[in-house]
Amino acid sequence: MKVAVLDFGKTNSKLFVFDQDGRILGERRTKPAWTRKGGFSVLDEAVLHDWARGAVADAVDTHGVEGLMVSGHGCTFALVDEAALTHPILDYEQEPPAEIAAQIDRSIPDFAETFSPRLPLGFNYGRHMLWLKAVEPAAFTAATSILGYPQYWSWRFSGRAVSEVSYLGCHSHLWAPRQHDFSSLVDAEGWRGQMPAFARAGTVIGEQRFGEAARPIAIHNGVHDSNAALHAYRRQRLGPLTVVSTGTWVVALNPDCPLEVLDRDRDMLVNVDVDGGAVPTIRFMGGREFATISGGWQGAITPSAIQHAIDAGMMALPSFAPGGPMPGRRSEIVGDTPNAEQRAAVALLYVALMVDLCLDLIHSQNTVIVDGGLNTGGLLASLLADLRPGQAFLQGATLEGSATGAAALAFESVGRDFAAEAPEPVRALHFAGLAGYRDDWRGRAN
Repeated sequence: MKVAVLDFGKTNSKLFVFDQDGRILGERRTKPAWTRKGGFSVLDEAVLHDWARGAVADAVDTHGVEGLMVSGHGCTFALVDEAALTHPILDYEQEPPAEIAAQIDRSIPDFAETFSPRLPLGFNYGRHMLWLKAVEPAAFTAATSILGYPQYWSWRFSGRAVSEVSYLGCHSHLWAPRQHDFSSLVDAEGWRGQMPAFARAGTVIGEQRFGEAARPIAIHNGVHDSNAALHAYRRQRLGPLTVVSTGTWVVALNPDCPLEVLDRDRDMLVNVDVDGGAVPTIRFMGGREFATISGGWQGAITPSAIQHAIDAGMMALPSFAPGGPMPGRRSEIVGDTPNAEQRAAVALLYVALMVDLCLDLIHSQNTVIVDGGLNTGGLLASLLADLRPGQAFLQGATLEGSATGAAALAFESVGRDFAAEAPEPVRALHFAGLAGYRDDWRGRAN
């Protein structure tokens, strides 16, 4: 059996074809396009749909794919009737006008109920739902279903609308983790009736034909991307874990952290795993910050460039994007003006130091798995292992933990084994002066 996974990220969208042994047999990539419509920044859904449908058709024709699974980034919802969107999908990186923000923010439930901190822009998608309802109530009146982003794409291909707990529980303001139920906001706004019945991530919810295949393939219910990465490693029974999932967002999930230590002012929250369990989490927009600090660097970074940045005292101080554990601080780069690779080294050091801080705040003392695109070449994991010598570090055998976890859910749902490669021990690299650099960074950042 082979499964195609559409992994819809904010910056990059990808399709992977997985075999049962965990191998990636093929992949395609694109970048979502955002446009202006009706005063909002919205997804060019038609272009992304055409790309996705073509990529899946090619996977079916080339690899004999039998199922389609979706993994999706957080912070995004869709309103649909029986056939189509009732409003274009909002870009979560936009702030409501001040007068509307003041009005809608009074409706937000308390952190103690939802464990969703009050974040800017649409980082809580319930906030964007309130904004859209305030200015275009007809979009809600016309909608038969309110869907999370992965569920939109599962519905788009299967025709069946369902809800899924890992996405609804993703700092949305819509879920009460301790009650395992919708939050008071959902009932106050009258949305419960528009929330479809739940299906577990990976469940087969329909079928569709793609390409030249004579028979349809199964469509599986989608999943929140970071929770898919968590599932990818939990299923391997590696013991207590903190998963650091990296992409546009860097998300650290530690199921062993007490809920009582979560600080709403430092982008700490509860995610919800695919079975509804609370997962204490901290995050920052690390991929976006890396790109900003590095000037869009795409190449490799050498250990010698890291060592030079440490020796020269070049460092980036937070924050270069909204949210995160140090919100509101004015970002700056201090020290000598670096060349292009040195600037990228400073950016990677920044990400490592932010992850190190996040691991402290999320009370991580168990094994840490570093996953995702910011760990290309293993250098980020090596920096973290050097910063935290008393803690065990592993890294994903591939960079695609979210897609791998999504594939595992699809295979498991139909009773098939899925033998993904186990994570690998991190190869230790030791950088002279790194501990002192960290102390200096923390002193300047606080």
